[in-house]
Amino acid sequence: MTLTLTLVRHGRTHFNARRILQGHSDSPLTRTGREGVRITAQHLAATPFTAAWSSPSGRAVTTAVEILRHHEDLRLRTDRDLREYHFGWYERRPETALDAVIDWSTLVTEVLAGTHPGLPGGEHSADFMARTQAAFARLVERHLGTDEHVLVVGHGLALGAYLATLEPIGLVPLPNASVTTVEVDEHGARITSLAQDVAGQGAIAARPALAPVA
Repeated sequence: MTLTLTLVRHGRTHFNARRILQGHSDSPLTRTGREGVRITAQHLAATPFTAAWSSPSGRAVTTAVEILRHHEDLRLRTDRDLREYHFGWYERRPETALDAVIDWSTLVTEVLAGTHPGLPGGEHSADFMARTQAAFARLVERHLGTDEHVLVVGHGLALGAYLATLEPIGLVPLPNASVTTVEVDEHGARITSLAQDVAGQGAIAARPALAPVA
């Protein structure tokens, strides 16, 4: 039995377009973002989803609801542990404000390692990694054992953090409305497709960070 997880990053938001940090804050999808989500939804229309989960953030729920227009029999569930990393005082501020304090690649490397103490007013990276892994562990425990196909809609850093626990890939830039697939069976989890930009949104709102050198 193989459990398939289809991970979708939320559509492009106004904050994404303006390069403003969101985290636990929120911003509505832009017109281009909605169009991208509709393209992704059409791409996934024939996918035989058996369950659907999302971060409770508005941008993720909006994205998930659009995808589920093609899967009307499914009920969307949310898990608060799928929320994005909390950037503390830097939320709703330009990315350049954070860049002036710490290099993005350095921050992400420390976040993925669980060693960053957290930005002022934010969360410790160990807590972020623990809740992200716990959320996916619950999903796997709930759905593994049958040939289920589960939709999971979330965020760039949160989804990327989970993927980084599966393979030493660092933080892969996930375009808005992109699709990544993970298969899980009794032998473990493996990434079978990564950051497919089916909506052509590009990496405008995706920030990469290389895997640390061994």
